Amino acid sequence: MQEIDTLRTEGGLGKGIWMNLKSAGGRPKGSAHNNLTGRKRPSQAEAEAAVRTLIEWAGDDPDREGLLGTPDRVARAYQEFFAGYNEDPVALLSTTFEETEDYDEMIVLRDIRLESHCEHHLVPIIGKAHIGYLPADRVVGISKLGRVIDVFAKRMQIQEKLTSQIAHTLYDVLKPHGVGIVIEAAHQCMTTRGVHKPGVKMVTSRMLGSFRDDITVRKQFLDMIKSPADAVNSA
Repeated sequence: MQEIDTLRTEGGLGKGIWMNLKSAGGRPKGSAHNNLTGRKRPSQAEAEAAVRTLIEWAGDDPDREGLLGTPDRVARAYQEFFAGYNEDPVALLSTTFEETEDYDEMIVLRDIRLESHCEHHLVPIIGKAHIGYLPADRVVGISKLGRVIDVFAKRMQIQEKLTSQIAHTLYDVLKPHGVGIVIEAAHQCMTTRGVHKPGVKMVTSRMLGSFRDDITVRKQFLDMIKSPADAVNSA
């Protein structure tokens, strides 16, 4: 944990990224304050009252039978949707493994389910993420990679920022030779409202280290997230 603390205090993370992580680092469960804003967190009752107001504003009666429990259900759903504010992505990566039998090839996880919410309209962003990194002297448990994605995805987001946050966190904490991430997702702010264009997916990527500087490494990663077997055979 000393190394993680050094990253936090000495600017080891990429420019602007640690301040972003620090400000969005989450709050302890049950905390009355939000670390992102420093403001007091509203109570459950206040959240439910806000939902009642929205129901009335939409034109319905929050006291009718079908909606009586809706404010409570919505408040609890928001706790699940935005659970990422309660987690520290850096701490998740604090346990790594150096006993790898000198493994020095690329590690790739593809088709990782991603669920987030657009910060402009609070509607779902649903898609998948592909992550790859080239380890230097240590690796991390693969479940931790999925959890880091969830920490950032379960916040109010835009896809560009989400992609960058995940990539920089992995690169600056694990210190691999390189990191690559590609996210493909459908945004309901575009498919169910506004321009109403169903079927459209947004694709974003962030390449760092050797994934950015070495076209061969980048090509291998992009090949592997499409067809891992073919990429290995053609290497």
